[in-house]
Amino acid sequence: MTIKEIQEEIIDEFSFLEDWMERYEYMIELGKSLPMIKDEFKTESNLISGCQSKVWLQSEIDGDKIKFTADSDAILTKGIVALLLRVFNNQKPKDILDADLYFVDKIGLKEHLSPTRANGLVSMIKQIKLYALAFQSKMS
Repeated sequence: MTIKEIQEEIIDEFSFLEDWMERYEYMIELGKSLPMIKDEFKTESNLISGCQSKVWLQSEIDGDKIKFTADSDAILTKGIVALLLRVFNNQKPKDILDADLYFVDKIGLKEHLSPTRANGLVSMIKQIKLYALAFQSKMS
């Protein structure tokens, strides 16, 4: 699936949820389904700065696509990470760098987060794109 197709799927899923309590609960459930990051990757170098809670993000290149694993010590943040990885996991670095991440605004996520969580969201996206940039430069 393309990044755009995955974003459309997420927007559709959120459109069925009546209010923000249901949306938060859904994100918490997504966080619970996030594959566990190996303890060896829960290092200082994999911590995303700018997040209120601890968020670890690890990446590796598999062929021409990036695979991400992540975790957080906060359940809602873990759900946000799960959404981002759903969009960006198994995508090519160029596609990640070129992606317009419009689903965040379409589902109203940023405006329903505290300012510190919204900053954390921006930091997570930035870190994912930095990984993509690093892998792309190694590939070319």
